[in-house]
Parts: sequence; C-alpha cells; structure tokens
Amino acid sequence: MMKKALAQNPNLLRTLLGLSFTLIFLLSYAVYGATIAPSYYIYETEAVSTEMSDSEPQKLYDDGDNTTTWHWEFAVDGQNLTWVNLTAMELSDGAIVKLSNGAGLFSHHLLGVAGARDFSCQQQCQQNITHQIISESGEEVSIVTLTELDPARRNNGSVYGEDINAAEKRAREEIEYFHSPSTIRVEIIEQGNRSTNPSIMLISVNEEFASISVFSVDAATEFLWALASVVGCFAVILIPSFTIFFAARAKEKRDNLKLKQQQSEDEISINAN
Repeated sequence: MMKKALAQNPNLLRTLLGLSFTLIFLLSYAVYGATIAPSYYIYETEAVSTEMSDSEPQKLYDDGDNTTTWHWEFAVDGQNLTWVNLTAMELSDGAIVKLSNGAGLFSHHLLGVAGARDFSCQQQCQQNITHQIISESGEEVSIVTLTELDPARRNNGSVYGEDINAAEKRAREEIEYFHSPSTIRVEIIEQGNRSTNPSIMLISVNEEFASISVFSVDAATEFLWALASVVGCFAVILIPSFTIFFAARAKEKRDNLKLKQQQSEDEISINAN
C-alpha cells in the first residue's frame, strides 16, 4: 500500500520536506521562547554540617541479660534539618547500634551507599522512631537517615514563578521546615560487662536558602541538539520512503519502456502481415 501510494503521489517529496521544515521552525520557536521568556528558576541551598563525637556516654549494665548498654543524647538544630548520620566504631562482635528520634526518621540500608542499584529512597525508605543495625566482627557500622523524603528541601531544586520574587518566595517555602522533637538518642548494646565504651560520630545537616537564578539554556547548543534529533528521526522515515518512491518510479519507467517496446513489436508484426 505504501509503495502504491508513493508511486501515485508526485508531490510526496515536497510534502515530506515541507513537514520537516515546519517541525524545525516550531522547534526553533520553542527553544527561542524558552530562552527569552523562562518561567522556571533554579535555587541553591547552603548545607551546614555539625559533627558531634566528644560527649561521654552513660553506661547501664544488666546483670540478668549480661549486657552493657551505652547511650548518648544529642540536641541537634531542628531548623531545616535534613540529614542525621551516625557512625559507630570500636564495637564488639554482635553489638546492636540504635538511632532514635521521637519525630521519626527515614532510612534504608542502601541509603548513602555509593553505586547502589535499583534503589529509590522515595519508594523503599521506611520511617521509624528507631533504626538499628548489628555489627559483625566488630566492624564499623553506619546509619544514614533523612528527616523528609521531599528532595526540594535539600541539595538545590527548581520552582515555577511569574517572576524571580515569586520564585524566591516559593523556594523558601519549599525549604522551610522544623523537625521536632529534634533530640537524637544513640544506644549501643554489647554482650558482657564492658569497661571500654565504643566511639561514635553523629553528623547533622541543616540547609538554608542561598540563592536563586533564572533557568537558562544555551539556545545555539540546544537548537543544534534538537535539530540533530529531528533530522535523525526524519532520516529514519524519509530514507526508506524515498527509497521506495524512487524504486517505484524506476519500475514505472521500466514498465513504460517495456510497453512501448511491445507496442513497437506489435506494430512491426502487423505491418509485416
């Protein structure tokens, strides 16, 4: 059907080229419009990390269970609190490390692991008041937690606004958050009556609004990439179409030539008779 339609449409080439140039024009206008009249703005946040590692723990020995419990309490800044990360060191084999917060924290064992595959904290992180991990062979362990899953509250982001003032207001609203209660409790439970306490390092991260700027693109570069995409897409369509079209025209010419030759032979045969 395509071959027949191509053979019967002498204006096909002009139609396809016209469509190509129309799409290129629309694409150019879209890139131009996004460049001169953007409505999206990129805001940046400034992260402040606070490390707490020097406080002495309280010790509780349970004679019945023959376990030693060490616990620390930290009053972190809840204003725009985003991350709370714990690292425990110098642990005994099988030590249980717990990180607790009354408001709840989001965590997953793959959170913060570089190169983690098929992992999405948005879908897999669980909010719990207490997160725990067990040390194997006395190795160093870490618990990485988030106060909120909303990525707009950390690590920069983008907002839509009629102007930069409206965009900044919205960006500040996205970032604004207070985590309460903000007291963090750390517990480490070890077997036996331990005399040497483990070492821990607790890091809290607070992020504040830093700056905002209009989202802009390099119009020339974006246009060239877009144009290359359009040309590539049309090449996939045009090359087979043109191939079929010219093949059909060539076949039509051969058929016409054969028909003329046959007519000539018939005329010669009639005249001979």
